[in-house]
Amino acid sequence: MRRAVRRADLPAVAETRRVLRDNLREWGVSALVDTTELLATELLTNALQHTCGGAVLTATLSPEALRAGMAGQWLRIEVRDTVARLPRPRRREVDPAGDHGTSGRGLLLVEALADAWGVRPCPTGGKEVWFELRAHPN
Repeated sequence: MRRAVRRADLPAVAETRRVLRDNLREWGVSALVDTTELLATELLTNALQHTCGGAVLTATLSPEALRAGMAGQWLRIEVRDTVARLPRPRRREVDPAGDHGTSGRGLLLVEALADAWGVRPCPTGGKEVWFELRAHPN
């Protein structure tokens, strides 16, 4: 599954979530829908919020043969954008001033809920932020 979203087209984020949900159910991994939807939305909105261009979300379900030594299938979500600057997760420490803002925690969610995640520069410019979840059949 691959979806491109333009920065000015924020309603497309909801449509992308719907298509992602439908694909996960069709692939037989509906148990991953809630977590995948949350994390993919975080990465996609981060890309749209912090770049001037759009973003491309790609979802793939890899057979176990692609993950040597790891049984089962793996769901991989990649969000590619046009800015080369690599994101950093917000620090986990509590602000002594009591600032418990609601923004800036997307990568912490990804780090906490994904089985694996990372970021890499793209050879053609920009970057790709990805996460993986182990897929358990329904």
